[in-house]
Amino acid sequence: MTTTPVRLLAVLAMALLVFSGLSTATAPEAAAYDWSRELREGHSGADVRELQIRVAGWAADSAQKTHVAVDGQFGPGTKAAVVRFQKAYGLAGSGVVDSATQQKLNALEDSDGSTAHFEFAEFHSKDGAGFNGGNVGAATVKENVRRLMYKLEAIRKKAGNAPITVNSGFRSKAHNQSVGGAPNSQHTYGIAADIVVSGRTVSQTIGYAQTSGLSGIIRYSSFTHVDSRVEYSYGANSWYWAV
Repeated sequence: MTTTPVRLLAVLAMALLVFSGLSTATAPEAAAYDWSRELREGHSGADVRELQIRVAGWAADSAQKTHVAVDGQFGPGTKAAVVRFQKAYGLAGSGVVDSATQQKLNALEDSDGSTAHFEFAEFHSKDGAGFNGGNVGAATVKENVRRLMYKLEAIRKKAGNAPITVNSGFRSKAHNQSVGGAPNSQHTYGIAADIVVSGRTVSQTIGYAQTSGLSGIIRYSSFTHVDSRVEYSYGANSWYWAV
């Protein structure tokens, strides 16, 4: 069979791709949550629960000890959080999770299940244990960290998209003991982080956290501790704001 010039060019192009280590396959796109319907007050289900995780950082307009319940029930608290999220991202504050809102929610999701501005590795225990060796299993820690990430995304947005450094995320029990942490530290469950918001003071960071559904907030001289202790049954079920 005679090789045409067009076919020859195609073969040469393929050879160049293989030689350079590239593939003709397209890169995988970020996995987006499959919102199969518009969501509104009165709805319930797994998609509502996922929505609540993603808007949990928009729990209040001002400092308030309240959080968005992740219970799969779209009630007034969830609607109010959706409205705040929508307004923060330049959408009409209807409280209805339409396609435009779903696109904004999915834009905060990364392909590995983390969020747009945070990586799971940032929350790994500093002793090399990853998410292992805590007071709950690694899979639970990872999901807890994922939920915390969305609250930190809200803080980042409220701070004018200022980057956030995670000084300490999850701690294995061994690492927690080595740094003098309490045996029941919220870090050992993956629901806590010690953070620094670039260009913002500790006081400003506390202000953002107090509107973001974080039930544990502790002031330190150069960083802020935040956690979600009230949402979990890990033995510290009362609000603690040492600010």
